Amino acid sequence: MAVTVEIRRGTARFVDREAGRRTQHAFSFGAHYDPQRLELGPMVCHDDHLLGAGRGFETHRHSDLLIVSWVVEGALVHTGSAAGEVTLGPGSVAVLSAGSDGVDHAEHAASSGPCRFVQVWLRPGEESEVLVQPGDYQHATPDVVPDTAQPLAQPRLDAVLWLVRLSGDPAVAVELPTAPLVHAYVATGALLRSSLAEPLATGDAFVMTDEPAHTVSAGVPTDLLVWTFHDGPAPVFLHRTGAAGHWTTHPGGGRDLDAERATAASAADDRPPLGDLRL
Repeated sequence: MAVTVEIRRGTARFVDREAGRRTQHAFSFGAHYDPQRLELGPMVCHDDHLLGAGRGFETHRHSDLLIVSWVVEGALVHTGSAAGEVTLGPGSVAVLSAGSDGVDHAEHAASSGPCRFVQVWLRPGEESEVLVQPGDYQHATPDVVPDTAQPLAQPRLDAVLWLVRLSGDPAVAVELPTAPLVHAYVATGALLRSSLAEPLATGDAFVMTDEPAHTVSAGVPTDLLVWTFHDGPAPVFLHRTGAAGHWTTHPGGGRDLDAERATAASAADDRPPLGDLRL
């Protein structure tokens, strides 16, 4: 029988160290190569970065990628032609769409102190699948409800990033989102032992394939970053409503996908003010 739940320990990640910077790679990157760790669905990079104060990545170029970042601690300063300079605090999520023409950007920890952030690269797929227009940089700091699974970003119709924030009460079990392919990463804290595995610590991850719903619990405050990859459009859709640009989650049933794609395609002509949420 095929293994449908895999535990990927943080200690097995590739590690790069430079002055003022440490990166832990889940997949093959640069000089690190493992033919068994090249991608997961459209995900081709899952990095956990720790930057010293004022340190980071100088201006560099990306193309044909959707880049999603979640700030765990500290403040991340993002600079690029798409949005100028933006500072993201803890609990902020951002999506940069680098189309075929490419974009230039830089990322540094603020001068006030270190910064830790998790960054994922997705292949954009077909044009009709992309909900963030090439060249756009969208960011937000969402209100988080503990002990629930909360969607954060949907850069593609078939890919959703969720936050599962566990309060640390071991009596509370939270159901993980389901999909044909799921990647659940322990960004902070730790999970208690369950039917799935021994306890998981910060940096560990579940990879689930065609699994039913599973619950998790924690004895300390814990954040899980969960990616769900679907066969076709996801059963949720993050949609902006109202003049203030608030975003709401809609169920997938009865969705007008042609209208959703048309909305995404017209976004380049209707870009919101800097800082407005477009995830």
